[in-house]
Amino acid sequence: MHIWVDADGCPVEIKELVYKTAERRKIVATFVANQILTLPTSPFVRMLLVPGGLDAADRKIVELVDTKDLVITSDIPLASDVVAKGAKALNPRGELYTDVNMGDRLATRNLVDEMRSQGQRMRGPSGFTAKHKQSFANELDKWIARKGL
Repeated sequence: MHIWVDADGCPVEIKELVYKTAERRKIVATFVANQILTLPTSPFVRMLLVPGGLDAADRKIVELVDTKDLVITSDIPLASDVVAKGAKALNPRGELYTDVNMGDRLATRNLVDEMRSQGQRMRGPSGFTAKHKQSFANELDKWIARKGL
């Protein structure tokens, strides 16, 4: 069992929560990014540096993820690929992506993307809040509990 973090766009508060959870629960968490991150020294917290380039971190995560793993990402296409491999994905706002809800999330994302490409102005997501952090922490704890740790 492993936690993979799509680290380039992950909020600092979520990274810190994952560091602490990995150490406390003795679960390996690997932060995948195309730039060097400052991480705490721990046998449970690792960095995987990938070359720059479009979706390089995403491709590496999909290559390495296992069905027992959790991927933390706000990238819907990455989450879709992870779920297709039988793993789970959790976004930093606390939404767990599964095979049940992934199709709807991907369809919505694609629709919004298409509307933007046609010149329609769309609002982005609201700012990251303490409520989002708490929702994330709750979902992470539930995922760990389901794994029996």
